[in-house]
Amino acid sequence: MKRIKLFVIILFTVFFSGQIFSLPRFALRMGAQCIDCHINPTGGAMRNRGGWHYGLRVLPLVSPYQRDQDLTMDNNIGKNIQIGFDYRTQYLYSQALSKTTFQKMQGSIYLNARIMDSIDIYANYDIVNAYWEGFAVAHILPNSSYIKAGTFVPDYGVLIDDHTAYTRGGDMGYLFATNTRQGLIFDPRYNITGVEVGANISDYGLFTVSVGSPVSLNFNSDPTYTASIHFNPVVANKIALMFGGSYSNFMGPLIYTQVPSEHKVNMFGGFLGFGVGSFTLIGEYDVAKDYILTGTNSTAQMVEASYVLTKGLEAVVRYDRFDPNTSVSNDEVSRLNVGFSFYPYSFVEIIPEYRFQFQAVPPGQPKPKNDSALLQFHFYY
Repeated sequence: MKRIKLFVIILFTVFFSGQIFSLPRFALRMGAQCIDCHINPTGGAMRNRGGWHYGLRVLPLVSPYQRDQDLTMDNNIGKNIQIGFDYRTQYLYSQALSKTTFQKMQGSIYLNARIMDSIDIYANYDIVNAYWEGFAVAHILPNSSYIKAGTFVPDYGVLIDDHTAYTRGGDMGYLFATNTRQGLIFDPRYNITGVEVGANISDYGLFTVSVGSPVSLNFNSDPTYTASIHFNPVVANKIALMFGGSYSNFMGPLIYTQVPSEHKVNMFGGFLGFGVGSFTLIGEYDVAKDYILTGTNSTAQMVEASYVLTKGLEAVVRYDRFDPNTSVSNDEVSRLNVGFSFYPYSFVEIIPEYRFQFQAVPPGQPKPKNDSALLQFHFYY
């Protein structure tokens, strides 16, 4: 039994704690938008020239440029080809099992070809999780707005870097062996093949709409429709704001929720954040109608605070909560993550973190001990 439980923990960690998306706290700290650092206009995965140099010079405690100001290096092959990667592994301790283990988490390889000044062909394959994306994005609409076509994760909510957050996928019910999903639908496995249109609003807003079929289902399901609006203004040249909302309509349960029959799910939510100097605070709240069971509502919340202690070192605290059925008491789960992100050298990140897990239980039953700790190593380019 213990071996089965340990396998479940490993499966949960490998598939659902891969951190492949961009960091909104970086954008708030710099007063920037996703496209300022990433090939994908909605953020995540491969870094563009700006994001690559941010990881090389700005983020780490020590950079090779501090020793050699004339150093020339980049992530280009020739004139129009860019490469990149993210590799993560971690050492995990489970309080429930009183055991530790190593896991390989992510091995993403990125390739981008700029075939014209306004058109990119992008591909991303994760050799650890057999997860992939591939699309073309053309900035040919007014105000550098774009059309994206291919296979991608829909633009919904805040794309934080931890997919075990309940707003980004949660633990899929594996950690507690429950019969319901614990977290929303947009984890890395949920990508669609379709079209996305993004309209830039002035210099600080982005409105996106997308339609597409889930990759694993082909013609067996109705399309997924998603819309999102993001605003990233800077106030008084020192306070960066982030706010907006998202909506999605998709078929459930498919492979994502354990419900006996398929049905339409409507999900919507809002997010808000601000950054002042070295401090950032981000929050998101979502409601999913008919997500776990028809006729019920599920809610997910996330609040993340971060503070740069010194160059190359920041403290990060996040609180997550998921209620699968708001009409039922003692079924919600929540978690408090406390840790640090340490960037000792260019393209190297070390993350020590402790996770306090809270689970509601019926009166009279003991609360389970499900805390965990991890030491994660992240190499990127």
